[in-house]
Amino acid sequence: MLYFIGLGLADVDDLTVKGLRIIKNCKEVYLETYTTILQIDQKTLEEFLGIQIISADRELVELSADKILKNAGEYDVAFLVGGDPLSATTHTDLILRAVELNIPYKIIHNASIMNAIGSCGLQLYHFGETVSIVFWTDTWRPTSFCEKIVANRRRGLHTLCLLDIKIKEQDEASYMKKTKTYLPPRFMTTSQAASQILESAKELKVEDLINDNTLCIGAARIGWSDEKFVTTTLRRMADEVDLGRPLHSLVIVGQLHPLEIDYLKIHTIESSFDQLAVENNQSLNR
Repeated sequence: MLYFIGLGLADVDDLTVKGLRIIKNCKEVYLETYTTILQIDQKTLEEFLGIQIISADRELVELSADKILKNAGEYDVAFLVGGDPLSATTHTDLILRAVELNIPYKIIHNASIMNAIGSCGLQLYHFGETVSIVFWTDTWRPTSFCEKIVANRRRGLHTLCLLDIKIKEQDEASYMKKTKTYLPPRFMTTSQAASQILESAKELKVEDLINDNTLCIGAARIGWSDEKFVTTTLRRMADEVDLGRPLHSLVIVGQLHPLEIDYLKIHTIESSFDQLAVENNQSLNR
């Protein structure tokens, strides 16, 4: 059996009882390390579980998928994932391959950013399509994420933006060499994301829907002991806000319900927030 087990948002206390029981009965345990990070490191997790864990970066999973699946056909194998196993679509491939090989699998769900973002104060059923924002380069500046934010805004819906992480990025200079070298980890901040959104809106000529005064919520380390939220405008998010260490997420607000407005006042830095909220709703009612 191949088990996909969600670890939740922060540390060992987030493990479900079911997940813990299954992990301890598995002969082989992998920890996926390329779609998110936890508040604890692998050693702490190993000490808590009393087992050895195999660190599984993207390269290992891609190269050793056949081995993982073959072993799961002979004994119980656990694939541990921060958050919920199905929040990241990258794990779907392993599930489909297991099905093709008639290898049984089971998913053990847990909390993830997809539902925990509700702690920012916005109601989950007011969210539209989630988008991913990647780091721009000198030669690659995709704006498709902005088009989706615009589509959500036109429908009055909020947008959860998942921000890029580069945990084991190969140095381009080593592509032609026998020995691979890797760049230091990079994690996109809400400031960087807000800047790219504003630049994209200008390029796409949609500043009637996304502009300097558009309200947004910066979220950092949700579920961790030092989680933080800041509600402000996109321009101030881009220029002034520093939410500290990763992981960060960003929400672009849609039509705001009165209860949502009251909740966002808890962590806004805008002295004129009430007026900004009114203007936000009016701009989406045109």
